[in-house]
Amino acid sequence: MPASTVLKEFVAENNRWIAIFGSEPMTFPLSQHSANELMNRLAADLSPENLHCDGEITPRQAKAKAVKLYDMVNELEQYCLNNWLDTPVCSY
Repeated sequence: MPASTVLKEFVAENNRWIAIFGSEPMTFPLSQHSANELMNRLAADLSPENLHCDGEITPRQAKAKAVKLYDMVNELEQYCLNNWLDTPVCSY
């Protein structure tokens, strides 16, 4: 089953980030390793210090950011279910 636009955009953003470090880009269909790495990235982004940008954003902005990140977590979980991958756990 194809990936959603939200998930595709997240993978593209992640690919821009990892390119800085010379890592290979993630492609679809995602491997189990890529799905795990993406969930780890989402978990890191949801940690309180990252979510609130070390206090640089308002609570309203942090809540909007969290909603977007949790939407991506849900999209990745659904992608894994639809593509016979083990669903990684989002824990931080």
